[in-house]
Amino acid sequence: MTRTWTALAAAAVVLAATTARADGELHIYNWGDYTNPDLVKKFEDTYHVKVTLDDYDSNETMLAKVRAGGTGFDIVVPSDYTVKIMIDEGMLAKTEPNKMENFSHLDPRWVDVYWDAGRNYSVPWQTGTTTFTVDTAKYTGDINTYAILFNTPEELRGRINMLPDMNSTIRAAQFYLGLPRCDGDKANLKKVNDLLQNAKQNFWRTFDYDTLGKLTSGDADVSQNWNGYSWRARQQRTTLAYAYPKEGFEGWMDNVVVLKDAPNLENAKLWQNFIMAPENAALISMFARYSNGIAGSDKFMDADFANAPEIKIPAGAPAPEFVPPCPPEVNDLYNKIWTSLLK
Repeated sequence: MTRTWTALAAAAVVLAATTARADGELHIYNWGDYTNPDLVKKFEDTYHVKVTLDDYDSNETMLAKVRAGGTGFDIVVPSDYTVKIMIDEGMLAKTEPNKMENFSHLDPRWVDVYWDAGRNYSVPWQTGTTTFTVDTAKYTGDINTYAILFNTPEELRGRINMLPDMNSTIRAAQFYLGLPRCDGDKANLKKVNDLLQNAKQNFWRTFDYDTLGKLTSGDADVSQNWNGYSWRARQQRTTLAYAYPKEGFEGWMDNVVVLKDAPNLENAKLWQNFIMAPENAALISMFARYSNGIAGSDKFMDADFANAPEIKIPAGAPAPEFVPPCPPEVNDLYNKIWTSLLK
């Protein structure tokens, strides 16, 4: 933004600078390749706060580090079910984003969410879906079914990358089999296990979080994937398409929360309020390539992204399902399935 410095405006500018000034530091622990450097610079310039950034590759990695204590981090960015876990375990500061200046920009759909009803702890970062991406030059049939992963057409066998994510992989199998999520029934879990083991042995190639690299390098023709990464991959490999399986699929929202022992609590609150401004939320989306839950932010985005098929769920597709955390006894069973699958 260009500012014109005039004698008439000098007093107002000095006052604004005084109220915006915060100083100090902010330590953010976020998913890798997920934070726009321009957003960080804008925050640093606005509040005179030095931001440091570390990254992780899964909710479980982040949770393990936070549970161990003494991280020195202020901000973490857990997915919906993980926010619920962290609130229940007393890990988070009750920062009350619902009382912050920019909360009025939050899309009402994302206020009374199961993981933080009324938004006392969290604000949206990015929201999206998890299904899979297919190269339509390699396969010209219907991609909107989990049969691509679990009863794979001949053209795609041995060309599939899966996310090394227990929940997303097991949920995909449950969607395909028509079984409920967080299902602890032993007979149903045997069906899930058998399906996963067969697919790994006969259809799948790799387990890797680097879905962008796998797809753009040609190492895989199909990858379980997030919608934003699918958009990014399509910019380099134009025949890629994102699937909306008829059996259903999971939705998710990553959220900015503040750790209970945050060394820089007030600066962390500033960050929460800052990213709820539509123009700042747009900076996040234009880098990470997902929706953000902030009303009016699309005005600051490129139209070809905001209306892309990976971002706009097509008419007739199922609504994404947001899955709460499963009970510990069910997670224990899932862990056994997952450990066996990765052997």
